[in-house]
Amino acid sequence: MDYKKNFYKLESNEKVFNGIKNEVNDIGYFNLPKQNLDEILKFSKNVKHNNIAVIGIGGSALGPSAIYDFLKSKVEFTKKLYFFDSTDPNDIKNKLYNLELADTLFIVISKSGTTIETISIFKYISSLIEINKNNCVVISEHDSKLTSFANKNQIKCFKIPKNVGGRFSVFSPVGLVPLSIIGIDIKKMLDSALKVNNSFFKKGVFHNIIMQKARFFAENKNKYNINVLFSYSSSLEGFNKWYVQLWGESLGKIANNGIRQGLTPIGLLGPVDQHSFLQLIMEGKRDKTVMFIKVDDFEEKTTIPEKTICGFSELEYLDNLKFEDLINQQADSIIESVNELKDVPIDVVTIDKIDEYNIAMLMQSFMILTSVVGKFLQIDTYNQPGVERGKIILKNKLKVK
Repeated sequence: MDYKKNFYKLESNEKVFNGIKNEVNDIGYFNLPKQNLDEILKFSKNVKHNNIAVIGIGGSALGPSAIYDFLKSKVEFTKKLYFFDSTDPNDIKNKLYNLELADTLFIVISKSGTTIETISIFKYISSLIEINKNNCVVISEHDSKLTSFANKNQIKCFKIPKNVGGRFSVFSPVGLVPLSIIGIDIKKMLDSALKVNNSFFKKGVFHNIIMQKARFFAENKNKYNINVLFSYSSSLEGFNKWYVQLWGESLGKIANNGIRQGLTPIGLLGPVDQHSFLQLIMEGKRDKTVMFIKVDDFEEKTTIPEKTICGFSELEYLDNLKFEDLINQQADSIIESVNELKDVPIDVVTIDKIDEYNIAMLMQSFMILTSVVGKFLQIDTYNQPGVERGKIILKNKLKVK
């Protein structure tokens, strides 16, 4: 008889783990924590400009922007950092209004070297000020047109390895160059990412967490196909955006058997979204998992004062309460309320504090988690064919003027 099927067997944890180990030889982000930083640190030390303008979009901006947003309340930056990541003309105009062009280093980031949004903004800025080796840095693949432009004009160029995809590139020069220039400890970040790697591949704590969680996602992909990240710190807003791209662009694929796969990412901020999306989690359709992220120590002791407003005696329990305790108790209360439902899968990650070590730990663990989920789903985690058609249509439209 003839027999055909379009379903697949969920592979064992060990087979999936071995598959990830084999990817290390071909997928470059796994090896970025071990890179030599001498060239980047030497260059960063000699930058004299007070303003740093990153021109890039998607994976070329979301990663470094997430780390910058996370640390800006804690790190005393030596320079101002701007991100030109949209072709919205008002956004471009507003950012340029605050920028002293003569005192700005422009970092142009495009893996392909032909990203329409990036090159369009770069072309416009180059009409306002002469772009040369003294005020520009390029970050791209070694054989891209953007790299050729840099070489022709003697502009400093850092290379993005071909086997490092944009959404996995935060620990490549894409993130390390601009962050190092403004004074962020990039060595501390890479040390943290390497510890995550070692823990995962040596079957330590991160291995157990990631494998268990990834398998749950794969086994329950049809029931719980929406994954909510509920971050209880405003500093994690950029991280949420980075996660949405990483998760969505990596896992929304057609599997080897032709079946469409996908887990929908949603990024929320607490306590803000307690007043909106939380209602959907609590009483809406049971199609969501929720991961809460908390910060144990905000290292900011601002306190609610006593009796400064008359007529609120029923809220005296707020007197002398630290805001960091308030936000964490808000998080704990929501976690407890969701737990009581018993039919919404949740997990909770509590990081020690807001610093380079902790944001790198989060990012590396999320990237590995994405890879493992993709391996369970039997998809190509690292391509993005679904976005290419729109790019082709746009180019054709623009060519017909």
